[in-house]
Amino acid sequence: MSVGRSAIDLDGLPGAELVNDGVADLRIGRDTAYAALVGTAAPRLRELGIAVPETASNQPSSHRLYELLSQEDPAGAYGRYNALLGRMASFANAAEQRAAQR
Repeated sequence: MSVGRSAIDLDGLPGAELVNDGVADLRIGRDTAYAALVGTAAPRLRELGIAVPETASNQPSSHRLYELLSQEDPAGAYGRYNALLGRMASFANAAEQRAAQR
């Protein structure tokens, strides 16, 4: 996985592609739902050793995530928001379990 240096192997973890895409978007300054999703979990991801770039935004990432999803699909934003947060939690939980097994 190309999310930067990590203390553990993140390949194959659920949601790893979301983290990879979000980190890549943050690195180039692209304002996307995946970038905002990674921003919501940045402290936890950094604890795992994932190099999550800092952002200059004053808006909380969770608010920006919902705003971006609402722009794409107003009727489905709430469900997609919760699904993405769930995938991120699954990723972080799996990554923490893998780290604990080392």
